[in-house]
Amino acid sequence: MKLFYALSLLTIIHFSANAQDASTKKSEQLADFTLGFGTGQSTISFGYFKNWNLGKKQSFYIGTGVRLSNAFGKNQIFTSAPASLAANSANKDSLFSTSASTYALNAILNLGYHISPKLDVGFNIDLIGVSFGPSRIKLFSGNGTSTTTTAEPTRMNVLLVGNNDRGTLNSEFYLRYKVNNKIGLKLAYQHFFTELTTASKVQTLPAQNDRFRNITNLFGLGVAYHF
Repeated sequence: MKLFYALSLLTIIHFSANAQDASTKKSEQLADFTLGFGTGQSTISFGYFKNWNLGKKQSFYIGTGVRLSNAFGKNQIFTSAPASLAANSANKDSLFSTSASTYALNAILNLGYHISPKLDVGFNIDLIGVSFGPSRIKLFSGNGTSTTTTAEPTRMNVLLVGNNDRGTLNSEFYLRYKVNNKIGLKLAYQHFFTELTTASKVQTLPAQNDRFRNITNLFGLGVAYHF
């Protein structure tokens, strides 16, 4: 009987130690799937994240990973993207797109805080990557005239802050609730830059330009799987 109690005590200590280690893990890995809904545009994104917990209580975390974002838009207006033109509305020309499909594969930065063992709040943003998608006919308007042209997603994506950004970039604020140790549900707010490059420099004044950008804010719902 004494042996039974001793073994039981050792078992309890073993599982308590494991539980404590699990709640204070120094890192975590998760896969993420999110649907975004906005005016004239919807998004689907798939991400892989690795986060490192920081601080005495390991409440803060920082992470990185990769994300594939797909943006689908209808009847959207894209305006001059270069910072020298975008800063002044008088210098902006536009592209009108009846439909657009853009796919972006980017490295990401992820920051957050563990409010409780089950609730996280965070922010992530695309850093650098590539975009691809079909070339389609668009209506260009500028200098008091309109003409048709072809355009496709700008190939290179780079986060350079504000109007200096280039390409297609996704960022989101999120609140994630952990249903259990494996599954989490996410509510998100996305700020999505989509950029097209025309076949020629259709804008000529005040400078030649072939890059045009659309900015859309979306609400998102997602699910995460913790490895």
